[in-house]
Amino acid sequence: MKTVLNKYRALAVMGLLLASGCTKEFDDINTNPSTYSQATFDANYLLTTAQLGYTGSSDFAYDTWRANLIYSSTLIQGLSTVVSYWAGDKYLLNEAYTAAYWGGTTVGAYVEQVKPITDLVESTAGKDRYKNLHQIGRIMRALIMERITDLYGDVPYSEAGMGYYKGIITPKYDRQQDIYNDLLKEVEEATNALDPAADIPTGDVYYHGNIAQWQRFGNTLMLRMAMRLTKVDAAKAQAYATKVQGKTMQNNADNALVTHDVSGARVTQNRNSQVLLGDGGQENYYVKWSKTFIDYLQATNDPRLSKIAVTQLYLTDVTKAQNPAAISAAAAQKGMPNGRDLSGRAAYDISTASNYTTFPAYSSPSPGLIKRDGPTFVLTYAESELLLAEAAQRWSLGSASQHYAAGVTAASTYLSQYDAALTVAPADVATYLTANPYNAGTGLQQINTQYWVLTNTMLDFYESWANWRRSGFPVLTPVVYPNNATNGQIPRRFPYPTSEITSNPENYRSASSTVPGGDNLSGRVWWDI
Repeated sequence: MKTVLNKYRALAVMGLLLASGCTKEFDDINTNPSTYSQATFDANYLLTTAQLGYTGSSDFAYDTWRANLIYSSTLIQGLSTVVSYWAGDKYLLNEAYTAAYWGGTTVGAYVEQVKPITDLVESTAGKDRYKNLHQIGRIMRALIMERITDLYGDVPYSEAGMGYYKGIITPKYDRQQDIYNDLLKEVEEATNALDPAADIPTGDVYYHGNIAQWQRFGNTLMLRMAMRLTKVDAAKAQAYATKVQGKTMQNNADNALVTHDVSGARVTQNRNSQVLLGDGGQENYYVKWSKTFIDYLQATNDPRLSKIAVTQLYLTDVTKAQNPAAISAAAAQKGMPNGRDLSGRAAYDISTASNYTTFPAYSSPSPGLIKRDGPTFVLTYAESELLLAEAAQRWSLGSASQHYAAGVTAASTYLSQYDAALTVAPADVATYLTANPYNAGTGLQQINTQYWVLTNTMLDFYESWANWRRSGFPVLTPVVYPNNATNGQIPRRFPYPTSEITSNPENYRSASSTVPGGDNLSGRVWWDI
């Protein structure tokens, strides 16, 4: 199986390079009948390309490094750092970093994700041999666009990726409300149209063409999208949460993930791991779990703590060799406060923190969590159960306490999918749930705080930040740091890339002028108003 996956990863990498690069043989490639064409190209490769692109861009994963780690992880106090260029930890604006996920002409989400998945959807429409691949493409496009619009708000959507098909090179920005309405429609229609008796997509690195699992994925994604709307359209959120009852993921075997490898090109390695292992700087030594996160796990005696965190992992900042005697005991873990630096200023320098002893004594993500060939989790059963728990709490759709228990259990036991060393015994989870029972009076806070813990351990800080903005939980205390860009408030969205001023000026001006709160880190996306 690994050989098969490596084959498709290699083809996906080739697709990324061809999609983003230039060539002197452009005319020959586009006119020579012996080369690939719409009739001869296998559209399955486009699915692999988009799925791999979703885990990080090909330019050393700058989108992951900047958007997921530098900003999202620190804004929701999952990670903390004193690295000066990690602007998110201090609510500073680095426009190049907040623009990284959107990307430019050769890399980023629009080039490496939206373009190939739009090509897949358009090129497979109406073709019986691609019936399921077409529907999976629609679901994947919705997944990809959900993250983009969650980060920026109103964005190019209906016309995005349509340059080849409609000649559109300056796509309009659709309103986020319209985008979400269409995302829900697309995922519902595509999921219902999947046919176990039709084609089995061969380029699928999530489920290897298992249509039943894609049906459960589609319904779980629909649930997540619906719950984004609880503040702005509770009726629609309830309606879609009702539709998916009994149709979402069933257990951790349904988790959607990409298993990486280290044998091929750098773009096949786990993108979060590359950064956190220090490939681009000294993130291995200076990036730690946040004090907010570790304190919460310790206060509740969470059995995950000794699995996902270690102290004394790196003993000096000049070596990247991991200490084999790193300490995993829960009591030894110590989170690093956000908003600190190495400036020597008494109010901000890490050495003046109340719990400071030595830098290696702060908790790092455990080695099993950040292996280069470890998985990137895309969507999980634990997420679906916690979202179902919230739907039950809000609208009496089933038992909130049962979904909560299932969600917390799955959010703990799934860690073995990273590495066997991270296995949490079900009995330990049962003990934890007994000591921390579900309470309907504080249910929304409990559920969404557990969602925060889960998505932090998934290293999916995009989702952690989005759900925090939507739910308000956990309650976080903003950091205090001089010359921050938000008047001391936790940022709510990324501003639009300044490159749009010249490349798509009319549509950019229209969109940027209507952002609630302004086109800045303090502005709000539609569902966060």
